[in-house]
Amino acid sequence: MVPLSEQRLRMRDRFLDQAVRELWKYDDRVRGLGIDVRFDRGVAHLTGEVDDAGRLDTARSVIGRLDGVLAVWDQVRVAGRDPVVLDLGCGAQKQYPANLGVDLHLTSEVDVRADVSAPLPFADGSADRVFLVHILEHLIDFLPLVDEVHRVLRPDGIAFVLSPWWRYVNAVADPTHVRLLDVQTIKGICRRAGSRRLWNPLHVGCDGAGVFAELRPLTDPADFPGEAELARFFD
Repeated sequence: MVPLSEQRLRMRDRFLDQAVRELWKYDDRVRGLGIDVRFDRGVAHLTGEVDDAGRLDTARSVIGRLDGVLAVWDQVRVAGRDPVVLDLGCGAQKQYPANLGVDLHLTSEVDVRADVSAPLPFADGSADRVFLVHILEHLIDFLPLVDEVHRVLRPDGIAFVLSPWWRYVNAVADPTHVRLLDVQTIKGICRRAGSRRLWNPLHVGCDGAGVFAELRPLTDPADFPGEAELARFFD
């Protein structure tokens, strides 16, 4: 797998933008939704407002099934409430300005100083979204952090993961990277022996440079997706 050229990424974003415009016009499931969609290198960024979380989930699912979409990130108001979004290990750049930046080292973007390799200073079920962008590869053992994210997310929350793909040169060029990730790593995170922390993989992708994943916390094993659904993303 070879990363796409900048020109092809721009052309694909243009195609996806048009595809979503047609969905919003002709698909009854999403027609009339107050959601704006912007594509950047295959990632759909959703903003706006909906009446209930189910309609947002429908929009996310419809967009995520388009060929070429690597991830669906959202910061959408639901029933008049702004989402609580944690940006873990944000450093000097948060994914969205309104996110709550969390990092051990203070920058202008950090709102809460905390060590993400330790228990997070947030209550159970207090966050709607959690960004884990270029953080897991820096932790020798990232599973405790994954479990903490599971704890702080609301039942309908989502964790957004982005890490270098193990075969891409940047995965090993940075000497601070201590872990390598693949799409199959995400499968192992979703259900692992001895853990009660289950995840539903809403979307998983790889563009030859990075591994993307959107994970929803589960508590009931009966809700874990079947093999046919998992086959969308995993071997």
